[in-house]
Amino acid sequence: MRSNRGARRTRAGLSIAATLPLLAGALALAAPAQADSGAGRDTLSGTKPLWATSSADKGSTANSHTVHARVYLAGRNARKLTAYARAVSDPSSRQYGHYLTAKQAKARFGATKHQIAAVTAWLKSSGLTVTGTNDHYISVSGDVSAAEKAFGTQLHNYAKSGHTYRAPSHAASVPASLHGAVLTVTGLDSAPHHATKQDQLPPPEAVFRNSGPFSTYFGSNIATTLPDAYGSKVPYAPKGYTGKQLRAVYGAGKATGKGVRVAITDAFASPYIAQDAQAYAAKNGDAPYAAGQFNQDLPKSYNHVKECGGAGWYGEETLDVEAVHAMAPKANITYVGAASCNDDDLLDALNRVVDKHLADIVSNSWGDIEANQTPQLATAYDQVFKMGAVQGIGFYFSSGDNGDEVANTGTKQVDTPANSAWVTAVGGTALAVGKNNTYKWETGWGTQKSTLSADGKSWTGFPGKYLYGAGGGTSKTVNEPFYQWGVVPNSLATANGGHHRVVPDISAIADPQTGFLVGQTQTMPDGSLGYSEYRIGGTSLAAPVIAGVQALAQQERGGFPIGFANPEIYARYGTGLFHDVTDHPTGHGLAVIRRDFANGYDASNGVLTSLRTLGTDSSLHATRGYDDVTGVGTPARGYVESYSWF
Repeated sequence: MRSNRGARRTRAGLSIAATLPLLAGALALAAPAQADSGAGRDTLSGTKPLWATSSADKGSTANSHTVHARVYLAGRNARKLTAYARAVSDPSSRQYGHYLTAKQAKARFGATKHQIAAVTAWLKSSGLTVTGTNDHYISVSGDVSAAEKAFGTQLHNYAKSGHTYRAPSHAASVPASLHGAVLTVTGLDSAPHHATKQDQLPPPEAVFRNSGPFSTYFGSNIATTLPDAYGSKVPYAPKGYTGKQLRAVYGAGKATGKGVRVAITDAFASPYIAQDAQAYAAKNGDAPYAAGQFNQDLPKSYNHVKECGGAGWYGEETLDVEAVHAMAPKANITYVGAASCNDDDLLDALNRVVDKHLADIVSNSWGDIEANQTPQLATAYDQVFKMGAVQGIGFYFSSGDNGDEVANTGTKQVDTPANSAWVTAVGGTALAVGKNNTYKWETGWGTQKSTLSADGKSWTGFPGKYLYGAGGGTSKTVNEPFYQWGVVPNSLATANGGHHRVVPDISAIADPQTGFLVGQTQTMPDGSLGYSEYRIGGTSLAAPVIAGVQALAQQERGGFPIGFANPEIYARYGTGLFHDVTDHPTGHGLAVIRRDFANGYDASNGVLTSLRTLGTDSSLHATRGYDDVTGVGTPARGYVESYSWF
């Protein structure tokens, strides 16, 4: 995953043969503008990046530089929006479930025409050029002096990670006459540079296939000729679980998700998704898509395609769509593509879901590390999530694929936007599905790898180095939300001082060693395109699986929206409706054998054999009760039906 101050997001936890780009996202709670009556201006808290320190200051930015910024609108009654979003999501509230329509939400909490006109007039009077206006923000451009005049700050150059970027020398502000109209501003800092070239989408990435032998269910095929591990022979990894198996172990029952709308957001769009989804369903026993069951809402053009690895997002979209359909075969799915993997474009995609109320459940398999998040972006994201909550829309974000992030970044931290108090963060497990689709056990996703010795008699470096695992831990920026009180252990909530949000909330299958079979059009070695299937994992699998489970639960309650689900999820804690996932569910070490083509697609360059130890997630541990790998656990028998009690 490339870290770019949260301005560029990566595919959330898409893990195949090796660690692939990460996911998730953490958000700070929105902070309203603070009045500064002495200067006649309101401060926009969080608009000076933490990396813009005096020691990194390299002097004033030249006036010849052009600034491109977005001024996000606070709308009316920002504080009441927060209160209403909580009330309609909390089962103990009298207003629980009293959702608004998109039109009502806009009328009650959206920006007024007067606010938009006033903010526009101020920006123009400062010498900035307005380049775009909608109900959420006003985009502007201009030279440095105009930006400094408008936002009451000085722009300086700062050293950061071997580069030089522009940033405000102190927090931006707006005239006091606009009090309550402006939520925040983005773009005053330039890390990273934003390209403007419009690109065409590339062809799919090179084909990837798994090598056999496989198990058809966990433990069905034991590697009797290979060395022991943990005192016994080890099974080959499953070929990849299918919808029938996952529906059984997560208690789908007879529910199908009929009548429920699920949206999926990612960057870009696979040109082959419709045909791939139909082909996969036909080959793996899923229900065929009915006419109009799958739709797409796409931008007019794309940008930053090369920077974002455009073709790599095709697999993410394919996984998300096929996993939701596998879990909820009659739910309607809308894929909402962002113009790039940058925050502004992803925010646009999320706003399209909310403004059009495209779905009640939204699966999101992308994100960044918390250290790369900025308060102003956190504020903008949270506003979208709260506007969704008041309409009965719930957002589900993958928690990440690098465990505590120490191996990836050197710093223990969580991912964003999964750390937002207004989303459901989805962690990951390794899942053992037994014969006849029975639930055997789960453990927290965390993988170590050792390789077969040259003489084939032992595992070199057993149990091996840490590869990847479910993201989780304690936020440093987001306060502990009310629904975690009394459930999350105090030792976790206070790990960073004070009481903070702990991730994840719930979990599902994620370990690529016990992953999901997916089918996708890929580029073959001869350059042709062809459909191929392979096993995949990551918390970007867990998020759409949980989204599918929630679609089943919403059907059980007569189609009435679950909305922001965390208060409901935590209210069910301790009731037996979750599998309580732990590190050592069988009392001994757990592992599988993987066989991988050296070139990724056939045996012409040899096959690699490795032992993958399960349930060892960096410094994070799956324990009895709530933990920072799996949250409250995974859905068990009765979870889906429990929503019929509403």
